[in-house]
Amino acid sequence: MNTEEIMQVALKLSGLTEIPSDSCISVPGDNIKKAIFGVDMETAELMLAKELGYDLVISHHPKADEGMVDFHEVMDVQIDKMVSFGVPINKAQKALRKQQKSVEISHHVANYDRTSSAARLLGLPYMNIHIPADLIGERYVQGALDDAFLGKKYTTLKDVIEELSSLDAYKKAKTKPVIRCGSALDYAGKIAVLFAGGTNGGEDVYKAYFDAGVGTIIAMHAPENVIKAVREQNVGNIIVAGHMASDSIGIKVIIKALEEKGLNITATSGVL
Repeated sequence: MNTEEIMQVALKLSGLTEIPSDSCISVPGDNIKKAIFGVDMETAELMLAKELGYDLVISHHPKADEGMVDFHEVMDVQIDKMVSFGVPINKAQKALRKQQKSVEISHHVANYDRTSSAARLLGLPYMNIHIPADLIGERYVQGALDDAFLGKKYTTLKDVIEELSSLDAYKKAKTKPVIRCGSALDYAGKIAVLFAGGTNGGEDVYKAYFDAGVGTIIAMHAPENVIKAVREQNVGNIIVAGHMASDSIGIKVIIKALEEKGLNITATSGVL
């Protein structure tokens, strides 16, 4: 396989037709038989891969080139997600704008060529697959929770934690699902799983969901300022499912598909 074919497998699984702005092939390669795939793959992991004889390094999180510089653009998918939960499109766009600008500013100063230049010097193909994996994981967890609580009149946060904890990735994780806003016996209401969209949308995005009738947001991670703001609003709940476990769900689906095509893949660096 080559790096383009590998990317196309991930895009097809996630329902995307074009490479999103948070994913890229930094150093292309052909005739790839043995790859190593991790959540965070930087210069140290590249050197390890070279030493161990891998043909390709795949990172989940963007570390290079346009995957970092244009990262904020992929956040636009959060608008469609908000609309699907009843947020008016104009409100969704404005709710996202502050966090999107903050991300653009922070990434504009990043050393975007650091890891990809190391890959080039090593002569080692290097790519990252971010939102395709996140979309796969988001849909899987949303589907699992929707099925589990279908027809149930009252679902508590304790019920949600128990259901999440029954999924294989969360069973393996050291960082278990945890309630960050709300308490165990609080009612969950409508549940929105928000894994995809580049990064957390910020407190304005969370408020938009709650205003539209969502009761509980399931996130991979939530910053302290967002948790504080939601607690002060005293309307909605936040459950943090866990970062590495949540990332691993989509990554492992992609790995399985690539292995079925004959690629030998080692999962590492946070993949459970």
